[in-house]
Amino acid sequence: MQRRQFLAGAASVAALGWGAGSPVMAQNRVRVVIAGAGAAGLSIAARLRKQMPNATITIFDSRQNHYFQPGWTLVGAGWWQPSQTVESTRSYIPDGVRWVEEFIAEFDPESNSVTTAGGDKHEYDWLFVTTGLSLDYGAIEGMSTDLIGQKGIASIYNGPQAAGASAKVIDQYLSKGGVALFGRPATEMKCAGAPLKMTFITDDKARRAGRRSSCKIIYAAHNDSVFAIAPVNERVKQMFGERGIDIQFNHVLTAIDADARKATYRTPEGAVSIDYDMIHVVPPMRAPQAVRNSPLAWQSGPNAADGWIEVDRHTLRSPRYPNVFAVGDVAGVPRGKTAASVKWQVPVAVDHMIAAVRGETSPKSYNGYTSCPMVTGLGKAMLVEFDYAGNLTPSFPFIDPLKELWVSWFIEEKALLGTYRAMLRGYA
Repeated sequence: MQRRQFLAGAASVAALGWGAGSPVMAQNRVRVVIAGAGAAGLSIAARLRKQMPNATITIFDSRQNHYFQPGWTLVGAGWWQPSQTVESTRSYIPDGVRWVEEFIAEFDPESNSVTTAGGDKHEYDWLFVTTGLSLDYGAIEGMSTDLIGQKGIASIYNGPQAAGASAKVIDQYLSKGGVALFGRPATEMKCAGAPLKMTFITDDKARRAGRRSSCKIIYAAHNDSVFAIAPVNERVKQMFGERGIDIQFNHVLTAIDADARKATYRTPEGAVSIDYDMIHVVPPMRAPQAVRNSPLAWQSGPNAADGWIEVDRHTLRSPRYPNVFAVGDVAGVPRGKTAASVKWQVPVAVDHMIAAVRGETSPKSYNGYTSCPMVTGLGKAMLVEFDYAGNLTPSFPFIDPLKELWVSWFIEEKALLGTYRAMLRGYA
């Protein structure tokens, strides 16, 4: 009986055109290039390997280590070790996927090719750009990554070791007190909630250490709000007020004098300097230079200045080069520079690509879903989820996104890493 069922099933598959050597499978023998082995690139490679076994898939990235970046706020808090956020890139390269250990230095969508930093040219039928973004510390006068961990300067964004060094800077500050400055850049950025998390975490640690009265904590908001989603903005402002955290609106960090411990901000009234004992620096963020210099970038509009790739916000597909997709931080869409966004973007982009290979159209659409488990202290967080329209889109009806809850903390501290690893394996 089992044998007859198997044969009948095989016949049905063949009748649908999925047998070996069928036209559909022949079409699946396409060349796919994935530029970047971060969260988006590895997840795409895993899904394509499962769904298009005959495709030639090549992923380009010179980084040997893969970083769980959502964990860097916990490292910066001193609650995780840097090593907890570091894994091997190779361990996530799917079987049958070729890994070229070089960065892409040039994109040429006119000739359907990319060129590596070593000068090798590779042609493709389909391209997924998943390069992530570049941290432009140099745009802040007087700032360099060498200063992280020195002279009261913290910055979790530059990697696990920088996050670990930042934890020590925060602890040193708490022991002495004084003025602590937090904020974010005016550019688009990955995980826009992280600067707020670091502000809340510092306040919480100061209270637990009995040092809060010695600490003046200031959040320098780059515009007239602290968060882009209206109800979250109002809630965070309320919480800052309750906890004695000052907000300076329309302050964009432009320069640091590390020796004098002085920060300079651009404001509507002109340059303003603030003396500090500790500062958490979040650098401007832009598309990598190879992307900025390519025809793939937005040519006009708000995304053009920093070189984000022009894509349809719902399909992640280039309107000018239909065989190109951009997923993750480098995509020029209104939201979506978080790992949670990648989880929702990847299935949409992959489905549209596979449908196009088959001569079909995919109905899948990315609605701008972004998630931010906003840690507000040890053992408590708000699970904030929202879409392009700024609507709160909670996944769990029993979790109020605007309340500090232990379960939201549990998701951030315990559950998120497992979900992330599953995503890298193609289960998103």
